[in-house]
Amino acid sequence: MERAAQPAVPLGQMEVFQALQRLHMTIFSQSVSPCGKFLAAGNNYGQIAIFSLSAALSSEAKEESKKPMVTFQAHDGPVYSMVSTDRHLLSAGDGEVKAWLWAEILKKGCKELWRRQPPYRTSLEVPEINALLLMPKENLLILGGGDCQLHAMDLETGTFMWALRGHTDYIHCLALRERSPEVLSGGEDGAVRLWDLRTAKEVQTIEVYKHEECSRPHNGRWIGCLATDSDWMVCGGGPALTLWHLRSSTPTTVFPMRAPQKHVTFYQDLILSAGQGRCVNQWQLSGELKAQVPGSSPGLLSLSLNQQPAAPECKVLTAAGNSCRVDVFTNLGYRAFSLSF
Repeated sequence: MERAAQPAVPLGQMEVFQALQRLHMTIFSQSVSPCGKFLAAGNNYGQIAIFSLSAALSSEAKEESKKPMVTFQAHDGPVYSMVSTDRHLLSAGDGEVKAWLWAEILKKGCKELWRRQPPYRTSLEVPEINALLLMPKENLLILGGGDCQLHAMDLETGTFMWALRGHTDYIHCLALRERSPEVLSGGEDGAVRLWDLRTAKEVQTIEVYKHEECSRPHNGRWIGCLATDSDWMVCGGGPALTLWHLRSSTPTTVFPMRAPQKHVTFYQDLILSAGQGRCVNQWQLSGELKAQVPGSSPGLLSLSLNQQPAAPECKVLTAAGNSCRVDVFTNLGYRAFSLSF
């Protein structure tokens, strides 16, 4: 017996659904392609959109140039984190990480290359993977998320090498200390933990909320963002955004920002941060607020600096969060335009 054909969704109804979806969209993650000409953005519906930065930045750009070249369903739940290797786009969602070939992504009908799930303690456990971190020299991918552990995956074999335990609540963010094979992790427990990957052991813990100058009990103790530059670390979340000297575990600058920050990065002699509110904040290392540049989203969750040497014409800062738009800053002084899902 033949199955009855499914009734088609009326065009107007589909348009309403898509408009509602865009209205309630959150973009959690971004990643620039190895060539520097494309940007991937992942949202709360599990979709990844690929934008052409080179087309959007062209002097002949049209409105259509600011729309995705291709959008595909990557995960069942939100795409919390993405990173790019020289060939692959890696995306993380609930309980698993997937790989996509950049060369194939730009063709419609892209299929995943592989998927991996860390060895969780029970088969019923499906924690979100909030952060991915590449360690190119070691060819490792570090994952952190809802099971409170750091997992290290060998990118050549796809096997998980070890898990690091220390956090007592889920992990929000990861950062690499490049001069030595050390990784920093920040979590809901209010701690930043420093791990030596040569020994697979925790070597330093900074409980940020216990320092009076950083503590903001009304916002909680969670660490939502961190970045490193040699012996320096900047982190924030519930506690104030603060610059730390790692060797002495000393807070040196507390930045006067009331809103919790969700993303932070070092850029030249500045620190860039974003979080609750529309603005990308530019800080001097001394703590002085140099500029606040407004964007189009009511809150920001990720910043991406495209510094690929292969595409200097696409050197931009992009910011995304609680909307369907990705703001593009061609210099740090103003938003040039927005890409849109």
